[in-house]
Amino acid sequence: MAYYRRVGDVPPKRHTQHRRPDGGLYAEELMGEEGFSADAALLYHRGIPSALVDARPWELPDQTLTPNTPLLPRHLELHDLFPGEDHKAVDAVTGRRLVLGNADVRISYAVSSLPSPYYRNATGDECVFVERGTATVETVFGALEVGPGDHVVLPRATTHRWVPTGDEPLRTYAIEANSHITPPRRYLSRYGQFLEHAPYCERDLRAPAEPLLAEGSDVEVFVKHRGDGPGGLAGTVHVLPEHPFDVVGWDGCLYPYAFDVADFEPITGRVHQPPPVHQVFEGANFVICTFVPRKVDYHPLAVPVPYYHSNVDSDEVMFYVDGDYEARKGSGIGKGSISLHPGGHSHGPQPGAVERSLGAESFDELAVMVDTFRPLSLGEGGTAVDDGKYAWSWSGRGPGA
Repeated sequence: MAYYRRVGDVPPKRHTQHRRPDGGLYAEELMGEEGFSADAALLYHRGIPSALVDARPWELPDQTLTPNTPLLPRHLELHDLFPGEDHKAVDAVTGRRLVLGNADVRISYAVSSLPSPYYRNATGDECVFVERGTATVETVFGALEVGPGDHVVLPRATTHRWVPTGDEPLRTYAIEANSHITPPRRYLSRYGQFLEHAPYCERDLRAPAEPLLAEGSDVEVFVKHRGDGPGGLAGTVHVLPEHPFDVVGWDGCLYPYAFDVADFEPITGRVHQPPPVHQVFEGANFVICTFVPRKVDYHPLAVPVPYYHSNVDSDEVMFYVDGDYEARKGSGIGKGSISLHPGGHSHGPQPGAVERSLGAESFDELAVMVDTFRPLSLGEGGTAVDDGKYAWSWSGRGPGA
């Protein structure tokens, strides 16, 4: 994010002495991407950010992936993953259940009521979509208050934790990259400013506004990192002598932020617009799109629902959050569902959906789509809630019928 911010107490010149009220020096930390060659932030700590007093393994939630064979479109019912009161014993980090994944991205889901441990993802950026509930996301940069409809982008290695607020369980849809997650390049000038045709801009992004200073000793931070476990991942718990939230000030262009999809301005046209007009973010070998309530096509002979299409180069994952889904009526898909349409299989509206859509002036729907450019496999969570019949919904009959 090339949008510069300055928060709290920083010196007038970088890499110079910055002294505490007692005369001691603050510790300057550079948090930067691509080996000092891309976006960065400078953080000023009361303590030494490298200090450790202990470490032990952390057994990650099940990261096993099962190939999508035989190749099938699938309907995954996420709301069945945490039935009843299960959320009361779950937090938004260690309670994630892996739904889909590949070498570039992992998609998980959690319904939680407990504060998470302090957490740092050392493999890539995260984009966490808040489906329901509210939370404070406490970070080394400061706090973010988030709620339904927020995409929360957390740069790689940002120490943070999720603290649910309010009475409703927190439902989070986590997209974990093995790369960075950024606004699409076509939305930005060569210097990084949002261009006029972009469906959102800098004013729509909420970043921490003041330092979040905390004190404590022997604080545990759960770190996800590369290793020899399932998915090439491993976990470690670092024990820090002082609280990681000891930053008195920071500045730069790398920081966590939230974006409310209610601020996304949909792009519409006389005939049906392709999915890239709904794009919000991109990572290495995947994109994130958000379908929001919008006016639809206004050509007199327009067909508002999507045409049938083959995902020649990508797998398409749609998370249905709210509203009515005209193209999927009759398939069993509803709020809390995921559809997986794999590359190599043509998909499109359910039978009868095209005729029903004719003459529609608007669609009231909210969905988050992830398109990946390498095949996705099923995580244990996805396998657990596969309805087993979606693939036959276009024909009306399954094997042996």
